[in-house]
Amino acid sequence: MSSRTTRASQPTEDEIKELILKLQALLPQLNHRPNTKASASTILEETCSYIKRLHKEVGDLSQRLSQLLHDSAEFVEVDEELITRLLSNIN
Repeated sequence: MSSRTTRASQPTEDEIKELILKLQALLPQLNHRPNTKASASTILEETCSYIKRLHKEVGDLSQRLSQLLHDSAEFVEVDEELITRLLSNIN
């Protein structure tokens, strides 16, 4: 691989700065302070922490949804049994 190919595939310093600013804009904890300048390392650390928190939140919500679906399925079964018993009592 020639050095020309390597340089062409690597982002420039300006591109990296622009990407860092885009990341900062996505982070709620840094986005509410637009005039505050955070270092690139801080933004990258916050990005990693934020992604980890989002993964945990998705897992927690997924678990909660599974529990709600399970609970509602049991409730539906109970209702079906109750309705069947009530209808059999009518006859």
